[in-house]
Amino acid sequence: MDMNSFRLDGKVALVTGAAYGIGFAIAEALAAAGAKIAFNCRSQKNLDEALKNYAAKGIDAHGYIADVTDEAQVKELVAKIEAEVGVIDILVNNAGIIKRIPMTEMSVEDFRQVVDIDLNAPFIVSKAVIPGMIAKGHGKIINICSMMSELGRETVSAYAAAKGGLKMLTKNICSEYGEHNIQCNGIGPGYIATPQTAPLRERQADGSRHPFDQFIVAKTPAARWGTPEDLMGPAVFLASDASNFVNGHILYVDGGILAYIGKQP
Repeated sequence: MDMNSFRLDGKVALVTGAAYGIGFAIAEALAAAGAKIAFNCRSQKNLDEALKNYAAKGIDAHGYIADVTDEAQVKELVAKIEAEVGVIDILVNNAGIIKRIPMTEMSVEDFRQVVDIDLNAPFIVSKAVIPGMIAKGHGKIINICSMMSELGRETVSAYAAAKGGLKMLTKNICSEYGEHNIQCNGIGPGYIATPQTAPLRERQADGSRHPFDQFIVAKTPAARWGTPEDLMGPAVFLASDASNFVNGHILYVDGGILAYIGKQP
């Protein structure tokens, strides 16, 4: 086996929403494998902070202000990247939000916002980069799905609906564009320790674990939360030539939650 098939030298990767957290870790991993990194965020403050963090890691990342739910801005973003970095070889649709609100208390506006960012945006960005991939004769699209692409849970109706849709969008991009040597796969993270999930892991006043923290650790065969670093290897694999015959697949990086029914009380 040629281990160089995992290398990404000279490839251009766009990782949406990669100012911090999971997106930043994935971009860092792709860069370590040789890729040129481009990313977007929606504020200058976050962009400036992210560029400092990339530079501290020795990564010459190219950052842009763009709202990935706005098709005109996405077209402009892709055009800038093509002009300044190169035609995109790898797209990671990472940008996303979650709103934990009971369904009957959730406004239609909140539901639509989650679906817009978590599902419509990957459609918009993928649509923008696929023509360049077809012209190049290859491409990799990685959609950041979720365990909620498979499971439901209280308070996450919009997120689960969007991530379930993203799973099927992944399969459909594979179906439509696989003949052009474009592989579209998903990564389904389990519960990952990031600033976004920090409130769910806060110690209680008596020093005990947060009830949700206890629940997740008990439901995970690995007996821990995941880390952004746990997603690095899967991302490099799906972005590289090593996965050229893997298409329409969702790789769940969840410590075994989806395989586990839980301990008997």
